[in-house]
Amino acid sequence: MTTSPDHVASREDLAAFVRSLCSNYIDEGASWSNADLSAFLEALAAWIDDADGWYSNAGRPMPSNGDWSFFARALRAASVYE
Repeated sequence: MTTSPDHVASREDLAAFVRSLCSNYIDEGASWSNADLSAFLEALAAWIDDADGWYSNAGRPMPSNGDWSFFARALRAASVYE
C-alpha cells in the first residue's frame, strides 16, 4: 500500500488512505484475510475492541482524542452515499 496509517494526519489523508486500501483490494483483494465486506467489518470491530493491545505491543500510547463519531458517521454514510 502506498499510504501508511502513520502518515494520516488530516481528513484528506484519511480519504487518500481509504482510496489506497480500495486500490489494494482491487489489485490484491483475493489475498486479504478478510476479503468480503462482512468479514472485513467484523475484523474491524474486533481490532477496535483490541486496539489498546496493539498500541501497547507497538510501544505507542492509545490515542485518547480521536473523533470516534466522525469515523462511525463515515462508515454509516458509506452504505448509502453515492
